[in-house]
Amino acid sequence: MPKMKTNRGAAKRFKITGSGKKVKRHKAYSSHILTKKSPKRKRNLRDADVVHSTNMRSIKRLMPYG
Repeated sequence: MPKMKTNRGAAKRFKITGSGKKVKRHKAYSSHILTKKSPKRKRNLRDADVVHSTNMRSIKRLMPYG
């Protein structure tokens, strides 16, 4: 059976944590039209977030070798 391919779009957007149980992602809405967003909101958008458990299975399927 041939090797599975990693989805390259997913590989650029997500990172699997050291334990391999969680997937990190970056928050949306932080690239442009920043003038109307408050400093607190922009600061909170900087932090990475963990993917919700309901989406974890599908993302791990896109990245079999994480």
